[in-house]
Amino acid sequence: MAPYLLTAGVSLLAKSFSVLSCTGSLARCTSVLPSAFFSPVKFLTSEARSPPKRPLNGYMRYVQQQKPLMARQNPEIKAVDLIKTIAQQWRSLSPEQKQPFQEASLRAREQFKVDLERYQAQLTPAQLQQQAQEKRQRRAKRKAIRKKRELTNLGKPKRPRSPFNIFMSEHFEEAKGITSQAKMKSLLEDWRNLFSHQKQVYTQLAEDDKIRYKNEMKSWEDHMVEIGREDLIRERTLSTKKKPAARAKKATKKVTKKAKTVKKATGTSKPSKKTTKSRSAKTVSPPSTKKT
Repeated sequence: MAPYLLTAGVSLLAKSFSVLSCTGSLARCTSVLPSAFFSPVKFLTSEARSPPKRPLNGYMRYVQQQKPLMARQNPEIKAVDLIKTIAQQWRSLSPEQKQPFQEASLRAREQFKVDLERYQAQLTPAQLQQQAQEKRQRRAKRKAIRKKRELTNLGKPKRPRSPFNIFMSEHFEEAKGITSQAKMKSLLEDWRNLFSHQKQVYTQLAEDDKIRYKNEMKSWEDHMVEIGREDLIRERTLSTKKKPAARAKKATKKVTKKAKTVKKATGTSKPSKKTTKSRSAKTVSPPSTKKT
C-alpha cells in the first residue's frame, strides 16, 4: 500500500510541475508575441477607423488581372516592359471587352462614396480639419513636382552651386565613411578645417557659376517670352522689363506737354469779340461839337 501511495504522490507532483512549466511558457509566448495578437477587438477597431481606399479604374483592374498571368508566361521580361505590353493590350480591346472592368470600377466607386460618408460621420471637427490640411499639403506637393518636371523638360538652367557644394562634389568619392550621410559629415569637418586661401578657390568657382547661371537664365527667359510662357519668368525680371517701358511712356508724356506749352506761347490766338469792339470804338470816334 505504501509503494502505491508513493507512486501516486510522485505522479501528482510531476503533474503540478508540468502545469507550472506550461504557464511559464505561456507567459514567455505572450512576452514575445505582439499585443495586437492577444487583443483582437482593439486591432479591429483601429483598422475600422482607417479611411477607405479609393477604387481602381477599369484600366488598373485589367492590369491587376493580367499582370500575374503575363509574369507567369514571360518570367524573363522586366516589370516596365510588362506594363507596356499590358497597356498596348488594353488599347487594342474593344468597348465591349472593356465594359466589365469599367462596370466593376463604377460599382466600387459607389461603394467607396458610401464608405467615405460613413467614415467621415464618425470623425470629430478637429480630425476633419486635419484631413483637409493634409489633403492641401499633398495637392501642393504634387503641384510642385509637376512644375519641377515641366521646368526640367523646358530646359531651365540649374541653380548656382555654393562653395561647399563644389568642394563636396570634388571629394565625395574619396571621403571617409560607408554611407552617404557619414561621408557628408566627414566632408563638412574637412571643409571647416580648410584655410581661408584654400576656401577662396571654391569661392571663386562659385562666383563663376553664378555668372553662368545669370547668363543662361537670361537667354532661357527670353526664349520663354518668345514661346508665350511669361508665367514661368521670375517677378524681378518682369519688373525690370516693365521699368524701361514705363520710363519711355513718361518721356513721351513730357515731350507732348512741352510741345503744347510751346504752341501756346508762340501760336497766334484769335482776338476775342470784346477786344475787337473796343478797338473799333477807339479808332472811329465821332467829332466833338464845341458851343460858340
